[in-house]
Amino acid sequence: MIGTASVKVQTAFRLSKELIDRLKVKAQKENRSLNNYVETVLMDIAYDEPNDETVAAIEEARSEKVLEKMDVDKLEDLVAE
Repeated sequence: MIGTASVKVQTAFRLSKELIDRLKVKAQKENRSLNNYVETVLMDIAYDEPNDETVAAIEEARSEKVLEKMDVDKLEDLVAE
């Protein structure tokens, strides 16, 4: 989705004044408009899905399976390969 033109739809939300004020401060710190800041935050949340390889790694790490141990002394050899 990044790098492609998208159709923008105007919409309205009712948010607390305190939340809007906080979002404005955060947007200003990043030198962005409020609209751009909120859209970016929402995009990060909406499209935050790991790929299949990452999902498999997470499942393996959470499992009781004994993981392979790496000899740190041989790390340079591994990197060279």
